[in-house]
Amino acid sequence: MRQRLAELRGPALPRPLDARALAALAANPGCKRRALLDGAGVDKGALATALGSPAPFGQSQFAFMRGNAFEARVKADGGTELMRLLYERLGGPGEPPRDVAVPDLTAAGPEGRAARTALALREATRAGGWALLDHPMLALEVAGSPAYLEPDAVVVHPDGTWSVVEIKSFPMIDGSADAAKVGAAARQSAVYVLALERVAEVTDGARVGHRVLLVCPKDFSNLPAASVVDVRKQRAVTRRQLTRLTRVDEIAAALPEGTTFDPERSPEELETAVEAVTAAYAPECLSSCELAFHCRSRARAEGAVESLGRGVRGELGGLTTVAGVLAAAAGKEGDPADPAVAALRRAAALRAEALEGRVACR
Repeated sequence: MRQRLAELRGPALPRPLDARALAALAANPGCKRRALLDGAGVDKGALATALGSPAPFGQSQFAFMRGNAFEARVKADGGTELMRLLYERLGGPGEPPRDVAVPDLTAAGPEGRAARTALALREATRAGGWALLDHPMLALEVAGSPAYLEPDAVVVHPDGTWSVVEIKSFPMIDGSADAAKVGAAARQSAVYVLALERVAEVTDGARVGHRVLLVCPKDFSNLPAASVVDVRKQRAVTRRQLTRLTRVDEIAAALPEGTTFDPERSPEELETAVEAVTAAYAPECLSSCELAFHCRSRARAEGAVESLGRGVRGELGGLTTVAGVLAAAAGKEGDPADPAVAALRRAAALRAEALEGRVACR
């Protein structure tokens, strides 16, 4: 299977599947195209550029540097400030812990780091004290392919609870942050919780907390502030959606022999390869997938109702094209007993009445 994915990817190094991409994939489990490309480690940004539909988004270098600087400040002095914030929000009465173990998680490769992280989690739980794991490596199987995830930090409590810490650079103004950004952070953290639960299942006395500590800059300063986010709902949704994903090997087996997504190939070859895998485009993809603009242009060219949004698609039932919807509304096609067709014709009649009334008023 690894050989097959390497052939699909081409000579480029595989792109790691991070929690942000995994959360976006879980939000659209019907997209076999993204599942295969992410599973194979294809650079979707380079692929989109080669196809002539580059994604006009991405994190700026300034924002990246600012985020790293803020994270370094939060974790300075052995994580003293981070542990103070965590104890203040998730701890108990009394002073924050002073004796906090910070295990070395250095190992070769993602597999080695994941194994070292699992060992450190078990040792810290057995020791019964506080421990701070800085950038641990977690493993999670996604559509039959392993994904390695790296949360900002995981804290082990004396009672065996493991808490995920997510550090973001967007501000927390007057104790609250942007709801959309907090939601994205919650979905990302839910992926970490799922990966931690795999380790906790084979660790005596361990329990993964569903309350995540979100650390952000306070107001317009660089001082850290924290809030607690309950990710039980996001965890349940993500787990269910990941279970629905078609296995990568099944998708790859259905492709024609010689298919490759190597960005160095001609646009014609890449177009054929990409179109050989079914996509499930929705406008929400534009903010999370580098290939979304290519998929949108194809959906619009085909007149697919998916380009109007998942909500509209769900309301239209068996009507799959914009032309078919317009024909059904005009009474030229469709079964009048179909609720979607009946609603469209009623809407068309109301629109015609409103337009006639406006003309009469003039």
